Amino acid sequence: MAGVVEEEPPEAMAVAAEAAPALDLAEPLALRGAVLTAGGAIEDGYVVIEGTEIAAVQRTRPEGVHVEDSKGVIAPGLIDLHGHPEFNIFAAWEPPKQFINRYAWRGSELYQLLVRDPQNHLREVLPPKTQLRYAEIRALVGGVTAIQGTGGLASGFQDEALVRNVDKWIFGSQVGRSLIDLPTPGSEFGMDSLTSILEGIESGEVKAFYVHLAEGRSDNELSRNEFGKLVALNALTPATVVIHGTALSTDELADLRDAGAKLVWSPQSNLRLYGETTRAADALELGVPIGLGADWLPSGSTSLLAEIKVARRTIAEQRGRPPTAKQLVDMVTRDAAMIAGLDERLGRLAAGRPADLVVFERREEDPVDPYASAEAAIRSLDG
Repeated sequence: MAGVVEEEPPEAMAVAAEAAPALDLAEPLALRGAVLTAGGAIEDGYVVIEGTEIAAVQRTRPEGVHVEDSKGVIAPGLIDLHGHPEFNIFAAWEPPKQFINRYAWRGSELYQLLVRDPQNHLREVLPPKTQLRYAEIRALVGGVTAIQGTGGLASGFQDEALVRNVDKWIFGSQVGRSLIDLPTPGSEFGMDSLTSILEGIESGEVKAFYVHLAEGRSDNELSRNEFGKLVALNALTPATVVIHGTALSTDELADLRDAGAKLVWSPQSNLRLYGETTRAADALELGVPIGLGADWLPSGSTSLLAEIKVARRTIAEQRGRPPTAKQLVDMVTRDAAMIAGLDERLGRLAAGRPADLVVFERREEDPVDPYASAEAAIRSLDG
């Protein structure tokens, strides 16, 4: 399909590590490598881990601690801000045609036959946690330690979760809430959920409100009108996180920025389903905070690492030059944590924070800049 970036399945270029609450590390451990910190990159640094937390990030070799030389780039655990992970057991669904919006493909017979019906059947015959466990392991292999969009099954066993769920119970509270579709103004259907979310935003309890919006072609009237619907519902807030936004105009992106709202982008899924994607380059120029999400395997990328490649190429096509390596890394670490309302815990390597981190392989031909080195490791998945 034109415009779609073909992908090979990701190789084991990243090893993710999240210290689960039940893990009792008897001795402290220090990882050595090029460390990406909030203040910049430490070319030869150390991340000291004690129990489930980072004890120190430093330039000098720690004394009395076992040091493991990663020979790589040590980054915060990646944050996937949009997905439907339980569907990631399916092969990529290559639609035979492009659709005008998400309502069109959701109502298609082919989607029902190849994706929806098999998923419903598996829910009936598999033990409840099977698909979720597989999705979590798949995410971890791709460097992801926190994700948005897990289904209701994730709510019942948070203490056992392998990957943190940013829009469910996390660090003792639920700071994120999600809606697939906005309710229609004047209709009672779905209004209770939205009202509850908006009240949570007003009280400060809800810091991130994820909503699929304007997901379709930019020439589709229904998709174009959804931003106005968001405004009419008084749901454009500093906590609002627009997922997709493919039909948003540059002016609407500016309105998003002015309201303090954010954007989560899943370019591969957009290109497969609609043949176009969000004006991400414009959003970057405007200063709209952007996070990335691999969406789901039926139409999205095989991993967040693969989605980063698509994002890089797409922005390069939109504005004639690629984003910087740091911009890409920030989209899935620091900026993603801020968007999720979790920047006090995730997205940066610093003392006192959870030991959620990922190590990228570093090759001799990689650039000196560790951010560029991390991006080079990601791009090398092209094979």
